Amino acid sequence: MKNKTTLIRAALIAGFSLGFAGAAVAADYPSQAITVVVPYSAGGGADNAARIIAQGMGEVLGQSVVIENKGGASGSIGAAYVARAKADGYTVLYDASAFSINPVLRKLPYDAQKDFIPVSQAISVPNIVVAAPGSAFNTLPDFIKAAQASPNRYTYASYGPGSLAQMAGELLKKDAKIEAVHVPYKGGAPAIVDVMGGQVDVYFANAASSLNYVTTGKLKALAVSSAKRMPELPNVPTVAEAGIKDFDVVEWNGFFLPAGTPPDVVAKLQDVIQKTLQRPDTREKLGKLGLTPVGSSSADFTAFVKDEQTRWDAVVKSNNINVN
Repeated sequence: MKNKTTLIRAALIAGFSLGFAGAAVAADYPSQAITVVVPYSAGGGADNAARIIAQGMGEVLGQSVVIENKGGASGSIGAAYVARAKADGYTVLYDASAFSINPVLRKLPYDAQKDFIPVSQAISVPNIVVAAPGSAFNTLPDFIKAAQASPNRYTYASYGPGSLAQMAGELLKKDAKIEAVHVPYKGGAPAIVDVMGGQVDVYFANAASSLNYVTTGKLKALAVSSAKRMPELPNVPTVAEAGIKDFDVVEWNGFFLPAGTPPDVVAKLQDVIQKTLQRPDTREKLGKLGLTPVGSSSADFTAFVKDEQTRWDAVVKSNNINVN
């Protein structure tokens, strides 16, 4: 009995010690530079946004926030790296919409829902359904009507298999009951070039990379994918307004930490991100890229990411999408 009591007392002491140690770590966080892993190449949309936000975070914290690019496999290489990192708040993942799409399309070396803690959604940006300036399609209903009349005659571009651009196109196919041919590219730039030239009929282009081409007349905007019209394109209807009820697709970026990170550290990082995204200079820089700052709570972002994965899983199954 005495030995049992001694063991219980030792276990309690160890537990309290670990709790105090965890609290001490959280209280001191961050005491060194934070590395934000962007699982895409430098110079891309996610990387550009991450660098703007990281600069603001560094100023809020008075601590260095360093960007490290680990691209490849639609973001899953960088995500896997962070999933294996020490759960102390110093290695952070800055991922995009692919985070919720990859698990329903690919076999991954991590569990997206169990191996990460969503901290905060950073930004959102709609897609613009674009066509060549000389295209016969002046509205999205024009394209839908033609595709319904001639299944698989018309094409839609994406910046890669499994990308949100493809998934938005697949969702349109599902909801509009049309058949169109997917033409994947190795990035948004070549996709835009071919759409401009009329080699591909339409493209759900990221607004940050296509808005300038639309406003200068190099691309024709048929619709925007968000629930509301873009302030920059007030005369361009939403996909929902064009007749596809409840269609609402936006690209997003957000911050994630490895599972097991102390709650106080998660809360501190969430607070820093939110404060950063309220800074006028940060908002102005993001706005120039067509990006809308969000700064959600960890709980809200967790629910959002789960809903996104559920949504795209349904589209993958209904459309029999396979990228392997």
